[in-house]
Amino acid sequence: MEFGVGTFVTDESIAPAALGSALEERGFESLFVSEHSHIPVSRASRWRGTDELPHKYFRTLDPFVILTAAATVTVRLKVATGILLIVERDPITTAKEISSLDVVSGGRVIVGVAAGWDKEEMRDHGTDPATRGELMRERILAMKELWTKEQAEYHGRFVNFGPTYFWPKPVQRPCPPIVMGGGGPKTLDRVLEYGDGWMPNYDLGVEEIGRRAADLRHRAKEAGRGPVSVSVHETPADHDVIARLADAGVDRVLLDLPTLPAEETYRALDGLAAVARSFA
Repeated sequence: MEFGVGTFVTDESIAPAALGSALEERGFESLFVSEHSHIPVSRASRWRGTDELPHKYFRTLDPFVILTAAATVTVRLKVATGILLIVERDPITTAKEISSLDVVSGGRVIVGVAAGWDKEEMRDHGTDPATRGELMRERILAMKELWTKEQAEYHGRFVNFGPTYFWPKPVQRPCPPIVMGGGGPKTLDRVLEYGDGWMPNYDLGVEEIGRRAADLRHRAKEAGRGPVSVSVHETPADHDVIARLADAGVDRVLLDLPTLPAEETYRALDGLAAVARSFA
């Protein structure tokens, strides 16, 4: 099982390059970073059943800036979005950012995506929350066309462009892995159609994650698919919890790193690394 870290990087936290170096020095496999373009003041959307939103949500840096900075000071660390709000992004521009980062990093990008929860935020981007699932699907499929075809084109309800040249192509072939976040009833269907892995949050529960992971792999095998990875976001640094996730067939745990200044981050990472080493 691989050990990565999931976190919010903000203007008040450790700098991205310093974080990337610290993670690689401590033997972590990956860095997954969250994003929010903005948080509307007037918001009916509730975060995990509450009206209060943690301070870090208001101050995230752009994920591709974070990951580029981390990639340029590391050689092994995988750099990942966790998650990318593709329903709020132009697919052609985003495909360019991802493939450029894959080139800069030497093929170390993982694309974690989900449809998002803040309906007011997505409306500000012109996205109808009622159709965000279909929109996400088309934007991901369109990006895959751009990454894999000499002359790419896509014609859908929400994304439509004729034959076009697009470079750079990603280093990873056919394209960087797409990891679907979420625990909704359609998530596994999305993984099987256009994803390479599943990334639920730990709060879904170990038993439920294990049950769905087994179902996902069974369905993938029946469909003639290759291996489908399972990563668990916001995993607590608890040895027993991680052992249970390993028994449930989880491939990667993303330990939850608080958003802190540099010195406090280093101390927190030392603690997380000690837990990871106990599974070596």
